[in-house]
Amino acid sequence: MRRIVGEVIACANQKGGVGKTTTVVSLAAYLAMDGRRVLVVDMDPQGNATSGVGIDRDGLDASVYDVLLADVEPLAAIVPTSIENLSLLPSDRSLAGAEVELVPMPGRERRLKQQLSSLVEAFDFILLDCPPSLGLLTVNSLTAAQSMLIPLQCEYYALEGLGQLLATIELIRDHLNPGLLLKGVVLTMHDGRTSLASDVTAEVRRHLGSQVFEAVVPRSVRLAEAPSYGRPIAVYSPSSRGALAYQAITHELLVRSGCQPGSSLRDAAARYLGPRSDRDMEGADDGA
Repeated sequence: MRRIVGEVIACANQKGGVGKTTTVVSLAAYLAMDGRRVLVVDMDPQGNATSGVGIDRDGLDASVYDVLLADVEPLAAIVPTSIENLSLLPSDRSLAGAEVELVPMPGRERRLKQQLSSLVEAFDFILLDCPPSLGLLTVNSLTAAQSMLIPLQCEYYALEGLGQLLATIELIRDHLNPGLLLKGVVLTMHDGRTSLASDVTAEVRRHLGSQVFEAVVPRSVRLAEAPSYGRPIAVYSPSSRGALAYQAITHELLVRSGCQPGSSLRDAAARYLGPRSDRDMEGADDGA
């Protein structure tokens, strides 16, 4: 298993409700289970990634807010999770004011990058869960990242926002982070009962080609339930279709990063991306 050091991946989309946090938490869990040292940085004031891995936001000694604005050392704010190899730099309610408080600060767009620089040797992957906006918290994340992952809901309006997001990436490259790469687009909430989902999938693949991940995340009751129990899908319902999809996506993420996935991820990817068609694999939501 090839080990990399400190690849920082920002998961962003200015549209809410596209499965961004679910993608971050799910990928982080499967990467950790594959033996990778993983850190999730919750950059969203809503704190969904924090609660999604079972951490109580009201009981924190420090959060990403303190790291960004009070120069608290990141290691002092990182907390372990119930999953081996998976750590969290949590968010709490104070982060809601960070957009305004960052404005007068020197180097405001690079605050997160500066703070994460001390962590790259400690983790193989650092996943940044961005807020559903293109404000300073997201700009900080894209400036700190080596690559960007875009979850895209299989609905018409998602396509409209994709162009704006890709334009933002170009602005970040031009002014703040010339090395920012597009790791890929993850299609989420695919409902095989509708022609719209298939049409959106085909359109995105036509425009972006191999930048779109092969595996597609289905609409799933289990994926929707897992955050309320504070557990990633890998723990909450490991045999569900949503879990299998995210295993396959984790496999592809590792391949795109030049790594060799473990046997469980290879097996999951083979099952998910086997001879059956997309429609067969991503059909109507049966509760799994």
